[in-house]
Amino acid sequence: MYKSRMQGFTLIELIVVIVILGILAATALPKFVDLGGDARRAVLSSVEGSMRSTNNLIYGKAAANSQLGATGTVSITGVSGTVSTVYGYAADGFELAKVMDVAGSNITKPTAAGQNVFAVTGGTGTCNVTYAPAGAATTPTYTPDNSGC
Repeated sequence: MYKSRMQGFTLIELIVVIVILGILAATALPKFVDLGGDARRAVLSSVEGSMRSTNNLIYGKAAANSQLGATGTVSITGVSGTVSTVYGYAADGFELAKVMDVAGSNITKPTAAGQNVFAVTGGTGTCNVTYAPAGAATTPTYTPDNSGC
């Protein structure tokens, strides 16, 4: 008579395979998941929100001081000098950046009059918000571009 032979894997063999698969998953997963891009997009969104709320603050101050014309200036506590306005809103990104409390090594703010781009660095391409000042009949616009975040 033939003796039946047990076939299959032992418990030790199964545990070794599971451990090896766990080690491979732990080393390979970070290469497939780009959490940095998600973080840069979140920072970009928060910069845009900060731009909007800061400009609303400037507009409120300008309205209180009757500075809603084509040009004007307002003084804001904590900001050295005045902030130039156009129809009550910041005249450009540089004026807006004077008031914004945005700090970080990966955020680039406008550094001179006429500049309007707030950028988040570290991506592979464009990751910024562009500010367009208000017009006589329009409110300011904020255009995010997260294609390279």
